[in-house]
Amino acid sequence: MRAGQHGGMTTTASVVAFDQVSKAFGDVRAVDGLSLTLHPGETVALLGPNGAGKSTTLDLLLGLKQPDTGTVRVLGTTPREAIVAGRVGAMLQTGGLMDEVTVAELVALACSLHPKPYKASDVLARAGIAQIADRKVNKLSGGQAQRVRFALATAGDSDLIVLDEPTTGMDVTTRQAFWATMREQADQGRTVLFATHYLEEADAIADRVLVLHRGRLLADGTAAEIKARAGARRVSFDLDGTPDESALGALPFLTSLDVSGQTVRLQSADADATVHALYGIGLYPRNLEVTGLGLEQAFVAITTAEEAKQK
Repeated sequence: MRAGQHGGMTTTASVVAFDQVSKAFGDVRAVDGLSLTLHPGETVALLGPNGAGKSTTLDLLLGLKQPDTGTVRVLGTTPREAIVAGRVGAMLQTGGLMDEVTVAELVALACSLHPKPYKASDVLARAGIAQIADRKVNKLSGGQAQRVRFALATAGDSDLIVLDEPTTGMDVTTRQAFWATMREQADQGRTVLFATHYLEEADAIADRVLVLHRGRLLADGTAAEIKARAGARRVSFDLDGTPDESALGALPFLTSLDVSGQTVRLQSADADATVHALYGIGLYPRNLEVTGLGLEQAFVAITTAEEAKQK
């Protein structure tokens, strides 16, 4: 953790603290007794299937919604007070950009409103939009608009940066440049919290991964810990002839099975026992590979298991 490097915060300070927070919309409980703490210098990915409560959680963190029960504290105060003090920068999916202004004008406005502003030229350069500074905002591509939103979120010296699906619409090169910039922010002691559907980004970027499911915190740890928690491993191999799917489906500890031609891909809660049983039924696999789950497969395994428990 890269704590204590920025803004006078110590390693024991909490940047964000949710304490038994709940928020309902009619009969739907979007956030359900959520408790979590974020620390200085962390880069944290917020994951969850659609309807998991990610956007509501970010809205509560930013003071855009108020909890029905529980408390939300940001940098030791209320979300609104932290934002007014310029200690939080946010890049959200919702909300439009001013159309009939140039990129440079919009960024200059954001800098002028921030209590601890950066130079507008530096903000434009950091966001990679200096070359489109004279373009009208309503003439931007989706990826360019995302970079402008990022510029607005980092117009001043904030302790916490909150990003909701930040790289949507960006090409691969732009996404890589974006995350390089965010690593620099975290290296300077800022806390970065981002919600994303790109699980490979969470795997590569985040120090810590939070998995939400039906408004509850289902998993909290490093990407490696989340993968280990899923328990399953991937097994792939080729068979001569047409695979017998019924025989394969009866293998012990199987959690999923996919057969494509002569290639078999499966997931197992005990890969050693599954492979041993494979030989035991007289099958001799070629090109056998046993690997750990990626974050995406682990995420699916954890949320699917939770769904099964709640049925």
